[in-house]
Parts: sequence; C-alpha cells; structure tokens
Amino acid sequence: MKNIFSKIKLPGPKEKQSFGLDIGTQSIKCVKLKSLGGVVELLDFELYESQLDPTEILKKIKHDQGVDLVNISFCGASSVIRYVNFLRMSKAELKGALKFEAQKHIPFSINDVNLDAEILKEDLPDNKMLVLVAAIKKDLIAQRIKVLENAGLRPNIIDIDSLALVNAFNFNYPKIELAPGSQENENARACATPNAKVDAPGQNRKIICLLNIGSTITNVNILDNGLVRLSRDIHSGGANFTRKIMDVFESDFKAAEELKINPSPDKAPRIKAAVESVLNNLASEIRTSFDYYESQNTSCVAKIYLSGGGSKIAGLNEMLSACLGLPVESWDAFKQISIPQNLDKQRLSQLSEQFNVAVGLALR
Repeated sequence: MKNIFSKIKLPGPKEKQSFGLDIGTQSIKCVKLKSLGGVVELLDFELYESQLDPTEILKKIKHDQGVDLVNISFCGASSVIRYVNFLRMSKAELKGALKFEAQKHIPFSINDVNLDAEILKEDLPDNKMLVLVAAIKKDLIAQRIKVLENAGLRPNIIDIDSLALVNAFNFNYPKIELAPGSQENENARACATPNAKVDAPGQNRKIICLLNIGSTITNVNILDNGLVRLSRDIHSGGANFTRKIMDVFESDFKAAEELKINPSPDKAPRIKAAVESVLNNLASEIRTSFDYYESQNTSCVAKIYLSGGGSKIAGLNEMLSACLGLPVESWDAFKQISIPQNLDKQRLSQLSEQFNVAVGLALR
C-alpha cells in the first residue's frame, strides 16, 4: 500500500488509469481518470446512494467500471492532520524520528494508527522545517479494507479527504490571482492582526480556504500559495440543514432535501431563515479556524472556495459570504480535465461539486 503523500505525477508516454472512490455518509462517488502525454481525461464518473452496508454498491462499481485497485480516503474523528515545526532533517531522518515526534502532536497512541508525514517547507528560521503529520486509526482502515475485499476490490492508496481536496484544487487551479485593489485583496489586508506585517498591494500572499461541506462533516483547509497550512473537520454538514427544514415544514428527509436545493417561491423565506440558523453556527466554527490560523501567521484568508454535496443549497454562497465577510465561489474539480463527448456533460455539471474528493483521489 502506498504512502498517504505520494505525489501527483503527470505521466510519460504510457497511458495510466486510476480510480478514486469517495465513500460518504449519504452517497458513494467514483471517478475514473486516464492520463497520457500530460493530458488527464475523464473516463467515467458515477454517484450511488449509500447504504448501511455498501458491499452491493461496491460490487456493482467493480462490475460496471472494471476496476480492481481503488484510491480511498478518510475523515472525521479517527483521522488527524497536524502541521508541526521540526528541527531540519533529511527525509530519511524524518522517517526514523516520526513515531517519537508525532506522539507529541496526535491524540492517539502511535501503536493504534497508520502514520505518515511530508516536509512542506525546509527553510524556516532557527534551523526548523514545517512538516505535515497525518494519522488514521488502524481499526478504521481494517474495517474499510474488509468492506472493499468483500466486494472484490483492493485499496491502492489511502488518503485523507482534506489532502485529496487540496490535490484536486491545486491541479485544477495552479494559479490563483487576487488582483491588486480587488475585494479579495482588501479583505486580506483588512483582517490582518494588529502587529502583523501586511503584504503590500500587488505583493499579497494568496491565502484561500477550501470549504467542503459533506453530509455530516465539513472540511476546512487553508492554503498559502497552494501550500496547505491548516486542516480541520467540523462535525456539521448538509444533513444539519436538511433536518432543520424537516422541523420547520414537518416533512420527511427526502422532501426537505428537495426544498433545500429547489425552494418554491412561497416557501423560500422560511427555508432561508432555517438555513441561516444552522449556517450561523457553522460559520462560527469556520471563523474560529480562521482566527487560529491568522493568530499564527502574518496574512489572512482572502477568499473561500466552496464544494461538497452539502453546499447544494439555494443562495448558500451569498449567505456564507455575508456571515464571514469574504467572497465565496464554487470551484470545478474537472476544470483542467478533458471531458470526452460520450459522457453526459449536463449530468456531470449538475453533480460536479460532489466529486471533488473523488477527483483528488483519482489524480493520485
């Protein structure tokens, strides 16, 4: 099984195929990619409604897609990511020191987790380097592998949702331009801490947040010029919005989901009020993450890029922007990926915001 942090590698002349499998609470998303000559092409995609036992769905995926090896990921309380300053050392030395050093920073016993690390920056002051440390509990991995094996599948790469999201975003948006004088730039300068060194106009660091709202978990990732600097899972998501609408309209889950995405004009004000009551709590948790990052750094978050099935709420971008005082924009996980004519582009467009993690996994 490959390490968590194996890099995205654009291929040589030989065609390569990979398969990203995002097993969520409410749905299973899969993306099959082909890479050849530096071009990445989408071969297939599919979304299946999840079940308590996903074995039959996974068997269908194996049959329909003709795959054996799959890239998977985890999130939530059984996985953790930390960004730690280590004394500068080589990769080989880091490997040897990792178990001892990581125990100081993760909330699990080292014996209970699969552990990995990646050097992010080697040139920090005081002979330090910035290291990303990731851990996933072994029992959770074993359970997932058993489910896959029961369906005739094998894990190729095991990742964490947040890191898959970052992979997908950096591949599709290699350059983020926050123009001098833009609202994003003004927000970044205005939120700087009182003693921080504020970037000069035109010299701003591009600090953005990837916000992925799933059914039960929201992933917060702060990127500094494409380099991930903070990752956090918030235990709130699209299902919280749906349950609030269920209470307001005394409806079942399916009807509330439809109202959330396609509100009728006569019900829209009450739906918006219900969504905002939940969103305020979520925005407070997001702001706490921003405040922590900004207290440790000299620049501030300038823009939010939104994704996830839980983000499919009418007017959510505008409401979230008002709550946090930052511009909010949805992003396309297929922006730099070639889409052949034989695929249903209209359906892909309708579902695309739900495939960001699966795309990041398939790009591995």
